[in-house]
Amino acid sequence: MSFIVEICVDSVESALTAREAGASRIELCSALSEGGLTPSHGLIDAVKSNVTIEINVLIRPRGGDFLYSDSEFGVMRRDIEIAGEAGADGIVTGILMSDGRIDIERTTLLVEYASPMKVTFHRAFDMCRDGRKALNDVIMTGAARLLTSGQAKKAVEGAEMIKSLVQAAGERIIIMPGSGIDEYNIATLAKTTGAHEFHLSGRMAYESPMTFRRKGMSMGGNKALTEYSWQIADGERIRSVIKILNHIFI
Repeated sequence: MSFIVEICVDSVESALTAREAGASRIELCSALSEGGLTPSHGLIDAVKSNVTIEINVLIRPRGGDFLYSDSEFGVMRRDIEIAGEAGADGIVTGILMSDGRIDIERTTLLVEYASPMKVTFHRAFDMCRDGRKALNDVIMTGAARLLTSGQAKKAVEGAEMIKSLVQAAGERIIIMPGSGIDEYNIATLAKTTGAHEFHLSGRMAYESPMTFRRKGMSMGGNKALTEYSWQIADGERIRSVIKILNHIFI
């Protein structure tokens, strides 16, 4: 296969669906409504026990920005150790400085802690000050891959910048578009950017089988979500994306 489809999942069920649909790799996280956080040790173990494709574990200790305290950095280091002990194939992480530059020094330390696991620098890149300069900074950290939307809300909107990053990166680092990729825009994105790896969730809404539902109660602050519905991987959507890419690359 001359392309790779990575599916972002936050449950064993979604991981199994992604594998069965033909995904090449999984990014495992929790709290996708927060943009993804580090998954629990139990979830890493369960997915690793049930899924044979590559698993990259997200290392992000909290929601919000990507400027981390010393204590948070310590948590990230320990989470990397746990991911490695559980048999993860790689990690996904990234740190910024307060002025919007890539934190080269501390990200490099995380890359070293993770070895021999490969590291993807995640979409903290899309929040940095200068994407074109930041590409070289990310390369300096030793990361093997950069996940980016081209500093746009959706990857298809940042396609021209992603294309320029692919060209500037050459063989030094893999550029992987992500954010809002689906069966409707994957062909345009693939043809425009020249990328060969793609990151998506391919999700659908899942309605809880709970018959009793207490009204007026919410466990979280996100009023757009309820305790009785969530998102899971949709095998048909993932297969559709892979089918389209097969026509382009093979």
